[in-house]
Amino acid sequence: MTQYLKAQYNLNDPACVSIIDDLPFWSAPFGIKLLDVVRYKKNIRALDIGFGFGFPLMELAMRLGLSSKVYGIDPGKAGMERTQLKLKYADIQNVELIEGVAERMPFENDFFDLIVSNNGLNNVQDLVRVLAECNRVSKMTAQLVFTFNTNRTFIEFYDVFREVLREHGLWECEEKIDTHIYSKRKPLSEFKNILNAAGFLIRAIHEDEFIYRFSDGTSIFNHFFMKLAFMGAWKEIVPANLQNEIFQQIEDKMNRISERNQGFAMRVPFVTMDCEKVKQIN
Repeated sequence: MTQYLKAQYNLNDPACVSIIDDLPFWSAPFGIKLLDVVRYKKNIRALDIGFGFGFPLMELAMRLGLSSKVYGIDPGKAGMERTQLKLKYADIQNVELIEGVAERMPFENDFFDLIVSNNGLNNVQDLVRVLAECNRVSKMTAQLVFTFNTNRTFIEFYDVFREVLREHGLWECEEKIDTHIYSKRKPLSEFKNILNAAGFLIRAIHEDEFIYRFSDGTSIFNHFFMKLAFMGAWKEIVPANLQNEIFQQIEDKMNRISERNQGFAMRVPFVTMDCEKVKQIN
């Protein structure tokens, strides 16, 4: 019962280091709020949709304890392998990972007491179908908690982006910005309607925000996470033959704003939805 007393970790071990740095700045604010909203109980089954590299799945599993089991579903094989390494090294025994999509979940009806998703539902292919699946696999009165960043995310950057596109007469590209934002960040009103149709009652809506602060536009475009998560989609908005010119002008404008304002700040408003299954749907 006191196995934890035998735990030894070596900060010079590459495997140990590889699992400690597992909470990027982007996912942390969302996940901290999500974990605050979860109602913790013993002897439950929980599901994390889109667990990525293991957060908040691992944290949730440890907080719930060994009397509970936490399942994770995600289509990414590389993320699953990394999470499996973390689970093994951290000796977390109450987790089962499944490679798959949330639109088709391999679970029985009425299986889960708790479903969470940390900024994951806005990345699924079919939100309506996913929430219908959540209804199917969750018990009556099960808790559903998920976070998502709103369509006002990075509005300071998009204002500059739009201004440059207008200067070039690229009105159709500005429409692509709207399409891009909608595809990833649905309005809160739309989430409410889909949740109601999927048999979930919204118990509470928590609205928060955090801020990315940079020295200038150059630092934004060279930031690893910006290049990893956003730059690909931003480039698709602009014709390939104009990308260098357009993004250089955006960068220059943000740099001038940064000189006036002592840096460039981009807000990330986000919502945490605390829901409960109140009816079964077909």
